[in-house]
Amino acid sequence: MVHRFNLSEWALAHRTLVLYFMIVLAAIGVGSYLRLGQAEDPDFTFKVMVVRAIWPGASADEVERQLTDRIEKKLQETPRLDHLRSYSKPGESVVFVFVRDNARADEIKDTWYQVRKKVGDIRGQLPAGVQGPFFNDEFGETFGNIYALTGDGFGYARLKEHADRVRAQLLRVKDVAKVDLVGEQDERIHVELANAKLATFGVEPAAVFAALQQQNAVTASGSFETASERIYLRPTGALDSVESVKQLPVRANGRLFRIGDIATVSRGYVDPPAPRMRFMGRDALGVAVSMVPRGDIIALGRALDAEVERIQAELPVGLELDRVNDQPATVKRSIREFSRALTEAVGIVLLVSFLSLGLRTGLIVALSIPLTLAVTFFFMYLAGIDLHKISLGALIIALGLLVDDAIISVEMMVVKMEQGWERVRAASFAYTSTAMPMLTGTIVTAAGFLPIGLARSSTGEYTFSIFAVTTIALLVSWVVSVLFVPYLGYKLLPDFHRPGSPADEEAVYRTPFYTRFRRVVAWCVARRWLVIGATAGAFALSVFAFGFVQQQFFPAASRPELIVDLRLAEGSSFAATEAQVKKLERILATEPQLRDDLENFVSYVGSGSPRFYLPFDQQLVNANFGQLILNTRDNEARERVRARLIRLFEEDFTEVRGRVNRLENGPPVGFPVQFRVVGEDKAVIRGFAGEVADAMRANPWTRDVNYDWEEPSRVIRVELDQDRARVLGISSQELAQYVGTVLSGQAVTAWREKDKQVDVVVRGDAAERRYVSLLKDLAVPIGRGRTVPLAQVARLTYGFEQGIFWRRDRLPMITVRADLRDGIQAPVVSQQVNAKLEEIRARLPAGYRIDTGGAVEDAAKGQKSIAVVAPVMVLVMLTALMLQLQSFSRLALVVLTAPLGLIGVTAALLVFRVPFGFVAMLGTIALAGMIMRNSVILVDQIDRDIRAGSEPWDAIADATVRRFRPIMLTAAAAVLAMIPLARSAFYGPMAVAIMGGLVVATVLTLLFLPALYAAWFRVKAPAPEGA
Repeated sequence: MVHRFNLSEWALAHRTLVLYFMIVLAAIGVGSYLRLGQAEDPDFTFKVMVVRAIWPGASADEVERQLTDRIEKKLQETPRLDHLRSYSKPGESVVFVFVRDNARADEIKDTWYQVRKKVGDIRGQLPAGVQGPFFNDEFGETFGNIYALTGDGFGYARLKEHADRVRAQLLRVKDVAKVDLVGEQDERIHVELANAKLATFGVEPAAVFAALQQQNAVTASGSFETASERIYLRPTGALDSVESVKQLPVRANGRLFRIGDIATVSRGYVDPPAPRMRFMGRDALGVAVSMVPRGDIIALGRALDAEVERIQAELPVGLELDRVNDQPATVKRSIREFSRALTEAVGIVLLVSFLSLGLRTGLIVALSIPLTLAVTFFFMYLAGIDLHKISLGALIIALGLLVDDAIISVEMMVVKMEQGWERVRAASFAYTSTAMPMLTGTIVTAAGFLPIGLARSSTGEYTFSIFAVTTIALLVSWVVSVLFVPYLGYKLLPDFHRPGSPADEEAVYRTPFYTRFRRVVAWCVARRWLVIGATAGAFALSVFAFGFVQQQFFPAASRPELIVDLRLAEGSSFAATEAQVKKLERILATEPQLRDDLENFVSYVGSGSPRFYLPFDQQLVNANFGQLILNTRDNEARERVRARLIRLFEEDFTEVRGRVNRLENGPPVGFPVQFRVVGEDKAVIRGFAGEVADAMRANPWTRDVNYDWEEPSRVIRVELDQDRARVLGISSQELAQYVGTVLSGQAVTAWREKDKQVDVVVRGDAAERRYVSLLKDLAVPIGRGRTVPLAQVARLTYGFEQGIFWRRDRLPMITVRADLRDGIQAPVVSQQVNAKLEEIRARLPAGYRIDTGGAVEDAAKGQKSIAVVAPVMVLVMLTALMLQLQSFSRLALVVLTAPLGLIGVTAALLVFRVPFGFVAMLGTIALAGMIMRNSVILVDQIDRDIRAGSEPWDAIADATVRRFRPIMLTAAAAVLAMIPLARSAFYGPMAVAIMGGLVVATVLTLLFLPALYAAWFRVKAPAPEGA
């Protein structure tokens, strides 16, 4: 039916209608482009949920056994569960629920509902005193714009008042989804009881608690019901100032005291502090803004800039609102760079077209490009694909391919017109002879990207636009080439054949160049087995040499930020962490080399930064952790700062484990090299983890080898003398509660002020909370105003206990991790270390194992998701080829050319010292489709010539000569269009792989494929004339 209906002929018969559709589609495309959303990265689903529970007073071991294990046991019933990872710390349990990587995005919400439901089912079985569990399923929410509110002389309370106003104003901005405050410090009224005074006056803490609670309680006082109205009674006297707390009377042993006589009352903030934010070395309150889904980040940036400018004008003198992270500016810069690369690629393709085809013929190809892109933008808009580095990179990849059909179509018209055919007949013949082979080639090329589209993984979801955009562009390009290119050719092509001159159809191919090329092809066909053997040898050599190509997952991002992590020993105080952060801040602010390379820096104490970049490896709340985000001036400055800080941590920060990282591309990995030691007995896995660490340290490329289980932290055990305690009427619970009140405080009531509540916290004085030596003398109340020193009812012993326990699927786990020195990729080092671990694995008891994690594990997940759907790609390719060729022999010929691109891929990667990562793998898979596209067109041409009456030997040479120009032009366009993309850190390896593979494969298509065809079908050389 397709052969009976000639679309090109129809287009030339309805030229006005075709012109109308060209204009309309171009206009729609421009409108769609202007409406496309813009982002830095495509959205992908974070398939992890955090379940957190607090159990005050419990040790890490008790939390693990009584809390974490119960939650994990129930969560193992969760549908679509991949694995559970958890840690247990004193008083805290955190369980990470990981969903299978192949779970669809629309299944995640139901999975999180099931997690909540299952944990809710066992809430009553958790130990008494547990707070929570709490759930966080917004782990992947990105706050692209973060501002810092600072002011000398402004305390957190005043900063909070102004931050609330800023938040309210920003929430009114179009496309703003959420505004969170970062680094909030809740206010507290601290009532610090001097233990000695309580003992002297015979005042028990319970009396202070009762006085505060009774004075500040909200109790219904009734109302009068009159004949006409209801009148409520409102007693006064609630606590409303620090002085009112001081004046509050407390009765004990028949005497009356004021709280101010026995305690110090002050207004302050939560102590120890909540996670803090600091900007340029000053305390700050962060304002983090996230965008609604499918919003336009550039438009949001403009709106935020305007609103922030208005807000800054209204702030009091001394208060500043500074921009910390500006995703719209980053997206603008990223899109500008990719748009420049796209423009350069268009220019290169146009140059190739004009130089090889001439001005007017090249103009037809030039006009087909914006038309194809316009329709592609329209379908991108319909499909909800935004402009980001994945889709823009895909457009550049597609650009070198989408001109192929236009070049083939117009080149065939030109050839026929040079042979004396008139325009309509030439266009009609171009469709008849090339439309179906081109469509087959287009489908095969698009199918090369199919595994990306079908891959059910986070990595596949992240790179999905490569498949979607290239497939749309390629299919649109075929329609343009058979519908609009004939019309453009009819209007723009000059008359190549002079009227009255004889029409010699083969004169075009009798030039000296084509004559020499025909001899080369004939030589390859005559010495077919030599050519086939040489090609097979080159392929085998490339397979061997590929083992020397470094592997990677995703390259580092090209953004100028640096992430600096500071981690102190487990059990370190918030104050110690903050001191180390401030020490680094002073160095950044005063050292000229660093100061000049930095735009600004922001610090987070007690937690990590909010997720300001989608693939950011976010850290949870942890008192011994600090993080700095350094905004450097450019990538060169970033590398200088990074090198200086690495040396600084090695020389000057001995108490801290410091990491200096670039931002990542793709799903976050964390430490690039990781090995997990898993087993039942913690002592056993710690021993083996030490051996793994030794093997990692022995590798010259690793640095900062460490464990996720830190060294044990100090504890004081209070061993109550039960006999004496019973005589005195003291229970273990009462003693623990009293000591807890003295050291950590207890909220007994809340002070109501405007729209907020301020907890009134009773605790011991500063000396009792700070100096361990005073603990033994702590006066413990035993009733009726009497006290005894703690040392008389309990024995204090000092020791150590593990501060954190990690588990995976309910088994204890220690992860041994390392960063890498520059010049090496994680898979290379992991492979080297893994080989050294075989001897250790051989000695592992039954039930124990050492797993590989880090970049290698994540890359394997991505590759597995591709491998699972690869058979679908093969099936689509084979089906498309079989529909066109309808011959198993010819199908085999075309398929055998597909892997030959590996020869060029390996050579290019080795020569340019480029690693082979996930994106390069996708390009190499897609390369097979590009190669078979040219092969099927050449095989089809050979068969056409044979059916037209040519001898097979002559048909092979003639068809190869005829297809030389379109094959070389399309390959040159595809290869040269990749040059701008080669500069990209993300797409560079793919561009190098495709360029190298396509160059070699194109040459082999023109030389190896004729030889293979002749060998396969046993084509013999024609007998000499007269023989």
